[in-house]
Amino acid sequence: MDYKQLGRDILDLAGGKENVAMLTHCATRLRFEFNDISQVNAKEIEKLPGVISVVNKGGQFQVVVGNEVQQSYRAIISVIGKKTESSGQKKGQKNEKKSWVSRFISVISTTFTPMIPAIIGAGMIKAILSVLVLVGFLTEKSQTYFVLNTIADAAFFFMPVLLAYGASIKFETSPILAMTIAGVLLHPNWSTVLKAGDPLHFMGVPVRLTDYAGSVLPIIITVWIMSYIERIAERVSPSMIKFFTKPMLVLLITAPLALVVIGPFGTYLNDLVAVGAESINERASWLIPLLMGGLQPFLIVTGTAWAMTPIATSQLTRHGAEMINGPGMLASNIAQGAATLAVALKTKNKQLKQLAGSAGFTALVGITEPSLYGVTLKLKRPLIAAMIGGGCAGIYAGFSGLVRYAFVSPGLAALPAFIGENPMNIVHALITITIAFVVTFILTWIIGFDDPIDESEKVAPEPREEIKPVTVKNQIEVGSIQVMSPIQGELVPLSDVNDDVFSSGLLGKGIAIVPAKGEVFAPFSGEIITLLESKHAIGLKSDNGVELLIHVGIDTVTLKGQHFESYVSQGDRVAAGDKMLEFDMEAIKAKGFEVVTPVIVTNDKQFSEVTFVEPASTHRGDLILSLK
Repeated sequence: MDYKQLGRDILDLAGGKENVAMLTHCATRLRFEFNDISQVNAKEIEKLPGVISVVNKGGQFQVVVGNEVQQSYRAIISVIGKKTESSGQKKGQKNEKKSWVSRFISVISTTFTPMIPAIIGAGMIKAILSVLVLVGFLTEKSQTYFVLNTIADAAFFFMPVLLAYGASIKFETSPILAMTIAGVLLHPNWSTVLKAGDPLHFMGVPVRLTDYAGSVLPIIITVWIMSYIERIAERVSPSMIKFFTKPMLVLLITAPLALVVIGPFGTYLNDLVAVGAESINERASWLIPLLMGGLQPFLIVTGTAWAMTPIATSQLTRHGAEMINGPGMLASNIAQGAATLAVALKTKNKQLKQLAGSAGFTALVGITEPSLYGVTLKLKRPLIAAMIGGGCAGIYAGFSGLVRYAFVSPGLAALPAFIGENPMNIVHALITITIAFVVTFILTWIIGFDDPIDESEKVAPEPREEIKPVTVKNQIEVGSIQVMSPIQGELVPLSDVNDDVFSSGLLGKGIAIVPAKGEVFAPFSGEIITLLESKHAIGLKSDNGVELLIHVGIDTVTLKGQHFESYVSQGDRVAAGDKMLEFDMEAIKAKGFEVVTPVIVTNDKQFSEVTFVEPASTHRGDLILSLK
């Protein structure tokens, strides 16, 4: 197979080099972003010899080629040049335009994501302080309390600086200049003028000063406008002195605009939205927690869960408590956990029981994605039960006036965040939790779900002409070619991997491992035949001809090697048990990526039989499959 010619054929059917906005590749597939998707003939590309499949997913057009993807990639790059970053606005995008709501949510999501660790850390310190005061260990007048409270307040006071960084990433402008503008808005000189009550003018124009500490919209709007000002400054600055003139122009133009126009306008919008939310809460206190408690799973799946974050953070900063996100999310998270634990107790599928048990407890402490995506969304009826239970608990939370005093993911681990000025608030939180859990658990148990057949009980498919069907056994037969586990973790069927290219077996037969440790070891003695720059995938060939792909995570190629470290190079010889890769599981998961690791025999057709062990815990060096 001529994979270089395949690359050129794919490019021709994709509209030629002018239509490619971005091209990257991972271990098995080409990843395109096009200027005009209508020019791409996906059906003909999929028919090309050598193309395994075509996947249009997450804004990327993926062409699955297999282990020789690098040859096709180089052939295309030799024609189009290096294009590894999206070029911004795409031609012909009128058919793909996002709504204003989608754009707003995208901005909020990208802007808030980098600052989440800071405000969660600060929120947890606030929660701990509440507990320490409650039990009498500290008083609010003590110096220790003063120091810790100042540390916790810093993230909220300097929120415009943190938001400026996230907004600069979204709007592709200088993070340092954006954070400097945020510093201008927070400068203590303005506080002095505000306290004095003296009017302030800039070039004769009155400056409406306000307290920007903890504000959200003013800095986001300012950085958006700054991104255009920076591009203009880039064009008009002479190249010889651009190093000086460009930042000077950005600051000289953006900072006064922020103080005179953008800041007051953003503050007005911020206040308008906050007043609207508080007005709704005064007239129907149950409505917002009901909607958040019942619809939170839908908001997460559609990516709109961020929409209310600016209002919640603004309330926390100004009033020390918020009722927009926290109460409803507490009800929803507990309901997700209850539904998933009900599934764990009721299912007869061993693998689902294990997954649901783990994900259920995780949801109860405030992290619902494993529960939502791994269990309830797939089974549907438990998700409906969770939405009903979350809505019922949300109604109580609204009527009782439940608020959250710190920005943490609501759950059992974050209960201290509901301890504050109102001593009954924590009681209402506990009642909300009880309602959410009991209603959801009972509903899930009653309405049930379609229990999937255990993988080990499935009837083997009819054998293909050139290969015997895959069998699942507890023991490996003596005399076979043996492959050891490269990772410590839990073995799961390949069909459970959340990627159609892997789960459908397009790349070959295999098994997947949910890692317990971020280390990858050689499963046999052989040669490294593929190691991508992104380090997330490695291909090996054993001395007896087995070609194996170990792919750490799903879509982790987009991390471009971040959080990965390799100890081998392409072409190296390895002995069984040699360390090949390390990866930071928590950092990868924090960025929204799954770390489940498919282990694929890419040349399985060359063997008459491929045998796997049953899904179970595995340690590096344990036998996981054999070939004959």
